[in-house]
Amino acid sequence: MNMSTISIIGSGGMAAAIGGLAAKAGHSVEVMSRDAAKARALAEQVGAGATTGTFGAAPVGDIVILAVPFSAVLDVVKQYGEKLAGKLLVDITNPIKSDVRVFLTPEDSFGAQEIAKVAPANATIVKAFNTQNAQVLAAGPIGGHPLDVFIAGDDSQAKARVSAFIDSLGLRPMDTGRLIMARTLEHACMLWLGLMTHSIKHTNFSIRVSLLG
Repeated sequence: MNMSTISIIGSGGMAAAIGGLAAKAGHSVEVMSRDAAKARALAEQVGAGATTGTFGAAPVGDIVILAVPFSAVLDVVKQYGEKLAGKLLVDITNPIKSDVRVFLTPEDSFGAQEIAKVAPANATIVKAFNTQNAQVLAAGPIGGHPLDVFIAGDDSQAKARVSAFIDSLGLRPMDTGRLIMARTLEHACMLWLGLMTHSIKHTNFSIRVSLLG
């Protein structure tokens, strides 16, 4: 893809991982956080001329990464309001309670759909990155195998742009279909948590697709 400006709302581990990979790949990175000091610290950590934006102001980037916990993301999107009009919003959240047994969403809904309900009508939502662990993502390819980033969305052009962005980071985009598939991807995070708790007992692993033959 052409190098572009990526705006990241959030200053946690996933914001740092995606921001670091994006800067390394040659994209311009803007960091926005409710905590301005954390945003500045993350922009410095990301390096490569990363800037900080004012929380709640219009993001510079056309691609906006929603890198805040699901428990905060709906309020954040509402606060930005029309400042997100026309933007491509990448939802990386997982609506899972801290006891990792229950989803925070209504039974007939899912995280990405709840975000779509409060976002401007002409913003486009693509689910991505939610099955990756921040430390694993930041470490990059393992044994020459790029990490798989599963994506879902209703707008094929938006998905193509997100796929190109993921590809530029040295990761492998895997399109899973329409936005309704975000529900399955959110369950895949629950699968990851189950594997981590009961089988693998550490976080240094990734769910990926193995192509046979």
